[in-house]
Amino acid sequence: MLSLIGKQVAAVLAGAAMVVAATGAQAQSAPKPVQIGLITPLSGIYARPGTVMKMGAELAIADVNKAGGIACMGGAPLELVVVDSGDTIEKATNAAQRMIADYPDLVGATGAYLSSFTLAASEVTERANLPLLTLSYSDQITNRGFRNIFQTSATAGVQAQLALPIILDLAEKQSGKRPKTVAIITDNTAASIASVKRMKEGLLKDVGLDLVVEEVFTPPLSDATALVQQVRQKRPDLLFFLPTVISDSKLILEKMKEFRVNVPVISFGIAIAEPEVLNTMQAEMLENVMSAVANWGTKGEEGLIKRMKDVYGEPWMTQNAISTYGDIWLFKDALEKSCSRDRAALGDAFRKLDAGPSKYYPGGILSFDEKGHRKGASLTIIQWQKGVPVTIFPEDLALAKPVWPSK
Repeated sequence: MLSLIGKQVAAVLAGAAMVVAATGAQAQSAPKPVQIGLITPLSGIYARPGTVMKMGAELAIADVNKAGGIACMGGAPLELVVVDSGDTIEKATNAAQRMIADYPDLVGATGAYLSSFTLAASEVTERANLPLLTLSYSDQITNRGFRNIFQTSATAGVQAQLALPIILDLAEKQSGKRPKTVAIITDNTAASIASVKRMKEGLLKDVGLDLVVEEVFTPPLSDATALVQQVRQKRPDLLFFLPTVISDSKLILEKMKEFRVNVPVISFGIAIAEPEVLNTMQAEMLENVMSAVANWGTKGEEGLIKRMKDVYGEPWMTQNAISTYGDIWLFKDALEKSCSRDRAALGDAFRKLDAGPSKYYPGGILSFDEKGHRKGASLTIIQWQKGVPVTIFPEDLALAKPVWPSK
């Protein structure tokens, strides 16, 4: 017969056994996380935008999981796997290969950032049957017959096609004169070249612009003197400006100021609007500079913009953050549709997806055509005003009214 102390010990041991059993049952019933990859530059000259993409992805992962994870998988949480793509095409290819090899449970990925990197990385992900979402602009990305690449942004050519009439109408409305001549300064990265190619093949002619200067350089730029001298000599009505590296933007704008080249600057891409631009350039040098970009923080997203500032200290939300944030929610939509961790099933879900009006991208719907373009994808036009690049188009999403820069 057990003593009183013996009975108490037995009761404690029995209770402990029940706790262990319950803990084990919970561990067995807890759904395994669903791994989503983010392949983006976290080192080299493109590390800054890659880091911002990571911020957007982290916010979205937290929000999806807070909302209950993937419901059809018993509330399985999403888990972010981050891979540094580096700052060259070769490094991006190697990073994609490493991602596939090191994370066999990965169901899909987003990122790559620069179109040149995305073109390289998607060769690897396509062979692995891994769905890849990207905001990269190049028209080539979805023109190769791949089944597992999905472009959430409007392509470079489409952005140029949409932006040019808007910009010229704005110029005429606010200045009373429609621009007739344009100079182009561009680097030779894939998205920039794609935009310029589309312009030269008919867009400029369609809107009545005569190309008087075209200067192409390889980033990073060491000296902008020769480029700016050409613009100074021709005195165009507009300058289309397509760098992808912040230091290149700085060199060119500083040289323009030095040479007193007062031409309205219209950029394509976000190198001119990254927050760290203000670390190297005075805000007045950027005042009224416009840029056509795939995405930006807009009206209705003020709460998300504030979280970026509160959590990460980011003064505004660039396309890299908001698009990657939206990509994670798109993965949730596709996972709920497929209810499978199988890559092929998830890819099929993306191809058949019809998730309604776009929420975190400008224009269109959350559905993809046979090539992988998001249907109806549009763009945003931003402008530096009082030290901040704000959305001025589309009008229904604008945070400020446009101001045409004086020549």
